[in-house]
Order: sequence, then C-alpha cells, then structure tokens
Amino acid sequence: MADLWRRCSACKQDIALGGAYYTCSVSTCNRVRTALAFCSVTCWEIHLPTERHREAWAIEQRAPTKPEPIHEAVALASRRAAAAAVATDDGEILVVASKLKAYIRARAGYNTSDRVLPVLSDAIRKLCDEAIRNARRAERQTVMNPDIPRN
Repeated sequence: MADLWRRCSACKQDIALGGAYYTCSVSTCNRVRTALAFCSVTCWEIHLPTERHREAWAIEQRAPTKPEPIHEAVALASRRAAAAAVATDDGEILVVASKLKAYIRARAGYNTSDRVLPVLSDAIRKLCDEAIRNARRAERQTVMNPDIPRN
C-alpha cells in the first residue's frame, strides 16, 4: 500500500506511484474537487455515459513517484462542504423535483407546485429523525428500513 498513489475513479483499483493512468480531456473532470483518474481506457469509458461529453478523449499521464501531501485546496473544500451541509440542513430540498413532478403527472395527470418541495422535505426530515432515534434505541449506527415509521 506504500506505493499507492490513488484509486481508479471507476473500478477502485490501485494506481501505483510512478504508474500510468488516464484522465479525461474535459476540464470539468480535472478540477481539484473532481480530479478523476482512471487505471485504463476501459475505466475512462465507463464515465462517458453519465457525463455526456460532446467530445472527449483519454489522456495518458504518469503518476508522481513520491506521495503527494494533501492539497490544501482539497482539504479546505471538504471542510467547507461539511460546514455547508450542517448549515443548510434545515432549508435544503431533499427531493428531486423532476422525479416528483413526473410521478404525480404519471399517477394523476396533475401539475405540481414548487411550494410542495420544502413541505415534503420537512416531512422527510421528520421521518429521518425518527428513524435515527429508532436506530439509536437499537444500538446501531446504521438506519435500516425497520427504523422508518410506517403509518
């Protein structure tokens, strides 16, 4: 494990220090927060359907020969993301709006107001809080389906 540089973004196999790896030619895949690295062209191709790039190719790179210290920007970004998740927990929408609207239209042919999303998110938060309490009572650190209250 001492010669590990990173793990492949697709298959999670080790990319060794000094070893060959592949990156995507699209700049959004190479940002500090994203930093996708693939062990093979096959693994690089796996991310194409989800990213839907118009034009992209794999670029062969060489991993550093010495372990890199954690980049300060990455550490700062992860700290900010964690703080933002805690700070916006109460107002954040927990439902995928397009999926909810498609479901209601398919079931009843109705339209859905955007004002439904915060109310539904609050209801989901209450269910999740109850499920967390139930998991804690069962002395588990994993919320499972029996923990979700059913009406």
